[in-house]
Amino acid sequence: MPDSTTELRPSQIAYNIDEMPPLREAVPLGVQHILAMFLSNIAVPLIIASAIGMGSSEKAFLVQMALVMAGVSTIVQSYPIGPVGARIPIVMGTSFAFVAGIISIAKQYNLATVFGACFAAAFVEIVLGFSYKRFQKYFPPLAAGIVVMLIGLTLIPVGMDYAAGGVGAKDYGSLSNLTIAGVVLVVTLLLNQFSKGFLSYASMIIGAATGYLIALLMGQVDFSQVAQGAWFSVPLPLKFGLEFHLAPILTISFIYIISGLETMGDIAGTVAAVDREPSSDEMKGGLVADGVMSGVAALFGAFPNTSYSQNVGLVNFTGIISRHVAAIGGGFLLLLGLIPKVGVVVATIPPSVIGGGALIMFAMIFSSGLAIINRSVPMTRRNLLIIAAAMALGLGVEYRPDVLQHFPQMAQSLLRQGLVVGGLTGFLLNLVFPEK
Repeated sequence: MPDSTTELRPSQIAYNIDEMPPLREAVPLGVQHILAMFLSNIAVPLIIASAIGMGSSEKAFLVQMALVMAGVSTIVQSYPIGPVGARIPIVMGTSFAFVAGIISIAKQYNLATVFGACFAAAFVEIVLGFSYKRFQKYFPPLAAGIVVMLIGLTLIPVGMDYAAGGVGAKDYGSLSNLTIAGVVLVVTLLLNQFSKGFLSYASMIIGAATGYLIALLMGQVDFSQVAQGAWFSVPLPLKFGLEFHLAPILTISFIYIISGLETMGDIAGTVAAVDREPSSDEMKGGLVADGVMSGVAALFGAFPNTSYSQNVGLVNFTGIISRHVAAIGGGFLLLLGLIPKVGVVVATIPPSVIGGGALIMFAMIFSSGLAIINRSVPMTRRNLLIIAAAMALGLGVEYRPDVLQHFPQMAQSLLRQGLVVGGLTGFLLNLVFPEK
């Protein structure tokens, strides 16, 4: 792997992959990563717990483990342990891709079967990572760029929902929510473009802080749950046990492959910020870490982890490509998991504050995918046709999932995800259509 400190530095980069900002800057920049992904990370265990009827104490435990494992996984990606880790700023969090499959398995079997399947199937992604060099030629920049663009485009509605107050909120789309999100958006953009130094690349956290202050003045911040949070809690392994059944393992195995495609796209989008393609060691290490840490997560009662695309957008938007900053963010996530009261305080951030910044980050993910294709892919009729077909089918099922209503339920759970359909379409057409 090339030494990032000796790579050509694009003008928009403030700190390269191996560079460490001064601590007074690195700490708030690490917190900025947490703000980008916190609500998404805790949303997955809350959604699953509510769907299968778990009690409040069990919900709290799942959230705690989600934070702990996200923190540890992020640190491992930044500071690899042997072949486990990409050595780039990849922020990890609980994966949304597994939600439908996990809920289905939990209702049909139990939670022990869910964690047993997540543990056993994790070896699929581990093998995928160690074998990456063998199938690397099947994932050219065209396929990677399509996946990265689809990640950004399919996440934009999520950012808009946050900006409006969150799905199901009584005040969804209210003027107050949109005002808060708009302030975060405008302050972030202005600081990023018209200021220099720390104010520029910390624009996201400053914009979020401004929005949080306005939300506080408008009475939209609820501190009622803070007093109930514990000061310290230790992770407990095998709290729910492990059970192994073939059908659930096969289901989760397939989802791990899809999660692996997303991780490859995120790795490509991250190093695109330094104007190059990822090395095979970075891809291998990232995929192996994704699988290994998801398996470890299952032992501690956490659902599978994956790279978080919003943080890829943050890296590209701010020009902070430092893996040390991402590791600091991982350290804070671990701290939030060990000190639940601190996590509850962070959870008081209204969705509209997150949404204002999320819209920028998700759009930046699309832009980084576009940059991958623009840099490495000639715009031939063949390549344009592959991009068009992948985008049409991917976005089609993402925004009109009812077209799949007559498919079997398990097929619907997988094919409703635009990233799955579009990514596989781009991958398969790249193999089928001759380049010459």
